[in-house]
Amino acid sequence: MSPQSLLLSRNDIDFLLYDWLDVQALTSRPRFADHSRETFDAVLDVCADLAEKLFAPHNKKNDTHEPVLVDGRVRLNPEVKVALDALAETGVLAATADAEVGGLQLPQVVQSACAAWFAAANIATWSYAMLTIANAGLLLEHGSPEQVDKFVRPMFEGRFHGTMCLSEPQAGSSLADITTRAEPQADGTYRIFGNKMWISAGEHDLGENIVHLVLAKIPGGPAGVKGISLFVVPKYLVEDNGTAGDRNDVVLAGLNHKMGYRGTTNTVLNFGEGMHLPGGRAGAVGYLVGEPHRGLTYMFRMMNEARVGVGAGATALGYTGYLKSLDYARTRTQGRAPSAKDPESPQVPLAEHADVRRMLLAQKSSVEGSLALILFCGKMIDEQRTAATAEERDRLTLLLDLLTPIAKSWPAQWCLQANDLAIQIHGGYGYTREYDVEQHYRDNRLNPIHEGTHGIQGIDLLGRKTTIAGGAALRELESLIRSTVDKAAAADGEAADLGHQLDVHLHRLMEVTRQVNTEPDATLRLANASLYLEATGHIVLAWIWLEQFLAAGTGEDHLRQGKRHTARYFYRYELPRTQPQLDLLATLDPTTVQCDPAWL
Repeated sequence: MSPQSLLLSRNDIDFLLYDWLDVQALTSRPRFADHSRETFDAVLDVCADLAEKLFAPHNKKNDTHEPVLVDGRVRLNPEVKVALDALAETGVLAATADAEVGGLQLPQVVQSACAAWFAAANIATWSYAMLTIANAGLLLEHGSPEQVDKFVRPMFEGRFHGTMCLSEPQAGSSLADITTRAEPQADGTYRIFGNKMWISAGEHDLGENIVHLVLAKIPGGPAGVKGISLFVVPKYLVEDNGTAGDRNDVVLAGLNHKMGYRGTTNTVLNFGEGMHLPGGRAGAVGYLVGEPHRGLTYMFRMMNEARVGVGAGATALGYTGYLKSLDYARTRTQGRAPSAKDPESPQVPLAEHADVRRMLLAQKSSVEGSLALILFCGKMIDEQRTAATAEERDRLTLLLDLLTPIAKSWPAQWCLQANDLAIQIHGGYGYTREYDVEQHYRDNRLNPIHEGTHGIQGIDLLGRKTTIAGGAALRELESLIRSTVDKAAAADGEAADLGHQLDVHLHRLMEVTRQVNTEPDATLRLANASLYLEATGHIVLAWIWLEQFLAAGTGEDHLRQGKRHTARYFYRYELPRTQPQLDLLATLDPTTVQCDPAWL
């Protein structure tokens, strides 16, 4: 790892993990007792080094030479497999899993920091690993022991790769409308028939097998989402000795070509069309996960992990773009200070211009704030998993449920904006392919859509999460933020002033939420859910920055001075955005509801 990496800042990660989150304290819990700061740092070092040496070098090649179909097979840049095989050898694919299945039992918060290195280096190659990790995690939680042995262990070894197959051509995010069917067989298996769309990593030759997790409906089941079941559908059936057997009846129908993540195959898959005949007949062989008709409940385990993973990927792309634009601004000379009168005086670095510093502060506040949010969610998962009481576990579950749509969507919106600013700082060079920032922007533009759009996340947050258990999740967030406000008040001075500002905005958020949730018309109540998501996200990030302000203390090194000053920026430039948004939400404005599509 380069001491001045342009992927991520190791100093920032260390500050967040140790100065703020105190992840060393997790080692007092039995699950993490074999670990220490030394082991955490060692894993971070390995991941950072691997990201720099094997992931980053082929990022541009992935973009310019995307996967192609040759004689019915997908051809990828061979460096993708080299990087993923090396990653598997580190054991990081099973970083958080139990030791009994080959896991390292690392805290999720440390794994999240490791993942950020790979996403910053090469989001397309990392996506194969991210999906495999999430797939394996779902099967560990909901699969049978046989499914764990057949599919999870080989995924952790890097021999098998995983996907999630939800959307269909006629049903993107509207999963209630999927038509893929699963017909029960006498031997306890199912035959799967249907089509899946937008399936990332759906076809490749990176390993021995691909493990598809497929949502389908068993004939005769309940209508809508209550009738959805979950199935393991491998590309190759697995023999009793663990080797790949007959080709299953799942085939690639075509590749989708996206503006970003070009190195990740994105596919249309056909199940059961008879191209292959496992057992001598058509139909993709599938294995039920858990109980019938509970598939969406199980899949949410993977979806929620993937949603936070999308937010983490968006963060990483924004972060590396920020560091590259910062490096450019420090070294590229352009123009002179407004006070300079002599046209013969030397030009100054871009970073000397106040408006450029504004753009850099905006990026820094978004990317460092987002990374802190992702790592905070990771630590909450660790605390939830090892909670001493059911009450504490339930409390953390509520808080995590509430924060998940924010952790997905806030970075996807504002770290994309950071990439936009990185291009702006590069000037005309910014949108040329000679510089990385234009690719980072295109890659990151997919994240506001990945794993549910902003609109879906907003409806989830306002329509479901704020009303869970009579508003218990929102009260947990309120309690969390108010405890920080109290700490800031005790610290006095500037911290107390920031805390007061946050308290005012939090009070307004709670007031408006109660007001909106009393509206009986669901269409009107949720019409501005995306606005609610953005406002709530900004208030959560203001809390994140107050936490960092307090953790920085009075240290005079550049990192801590930078933390305090970026918090000032966020409170002066970003937090005030929420007031007009909350005011509009409070009116339950019907403008969008009343708009006839014919007028558009």
